[in-house]
Amino acid sequence: MVDSPKMTYHEPMDLIAALMEPAAYPEPTREVALIQTHISWVFITDNFAYKVKKPVDLGFLNFTTLRRRHHYLEEELTLNRRLCPDIYLEVLPITAPRGRVRVGGRGQAVDYALKMVRMPQDRMMDEVADRGELQKEHLDRIIDRLVPFYAQAATGPRINKYGEPAIIAYNHEENFSRTEALAGQMFPREAFEAIRAFARAFLSRHRALFLKRIREGRIRDCHGDLHMKNICLADSIYIFDCIEFNHRFRYGDVAADIDFLAMDLDFHGFRDLARYFVERFAAASRDPELIQMLDFYKCYRAYVRGKIHAFVAQDTAQPQAAREQALKTARAYFSLAGEYAREGERWAA
Repeated sequence: MVDSPKMTYHEPMDLIAALMEPAAYPEPTREVALIQTHISWVFITDNFAYKVKKPVDLGFLNFTTLRRRHHYLEEELTLNRRLCPDIYLEVLPITAPRGRVRVGGRGQAVDYALKMVRMPQDRMMDEVADRGELQKEHLDRIIDRLVPFYAQAATGPRINKYGEPAIIAYNHEENFSRTEALAGQMFPREAFEAIRAFARAFLSRHRALFLKRIREGRIRDCHGDLHMKNICLADSIYIFDCIEFNHRFRYGDVAADIDFLAMDLDFHGFRDLARYFVERFAAASRDPELIQMLDFYKCYRAYVRGKIHAFVAQDTAQPQAAREQALKTARAYFSLAGEYAREGERWAA
């Protein structure tokens, strides 16, 4: 329920229907398209994109109040300007004077939207890859963007604690507790047990490595969601949509960020490019030990993606076709996590 006692639209879907009307936006647009994730609605106009957060509480994030949604949109604006200052524009109130919904209108806000420049869809990294056009040169450009980003990213005692083995273990165990009921339904119970055992063993036996990476300054205020759908290979490299809602998912080892994109490349069948990307980044950032973390963090990232798609598959508000596709994708990610667990046993031993 959208939380405003004077709100004209008492159900989220009423507001969503109103935002599908071109007249709701501050600039002329011929049409409005909707992209939906498990936590947001994104409205695409001719030249811009407007993100509205869903009023959901998933445990690791809570957008159930208007104040929270406003706060986290402001956080999203600030954090994403680190890598996309020209794309992320402003947070606007959504008002409904006399029952007419307006983005950026006057009066009491019934919700908020983050306004962004619309990027060329055909230059999104996943689409470039699907067309068979992804090259090493693209990865070199991404590395050139990321190396200085991480070097300048915030660090220090407050952030370093998120690189401690206990916090990393907590993140893993939270995933396992929220998905254990899916084992035996969406993916084999044996795979779940193997993945969990690998994560626990690696953390236990390589505690000294994790602590060393803290001492070396490898724990940073990272991106947190570095996969191909969040990268645009246009005139510049745009890396967008970082995690803003939970420090545990954004603060961490640079290796966890880099291995996310490597996992996504693996998932889409570009294993050679994934290895090239990791090795070149490790060399450029003077971090050879990043390679040792590869299977551990790729396993974690694949499992998280499986969990997210599993949530979509269980969301009755999603179209049936979308739920079926999400289930298929979730199973593929869980399977990939199992592969990493088997491959990574040599490091856990």
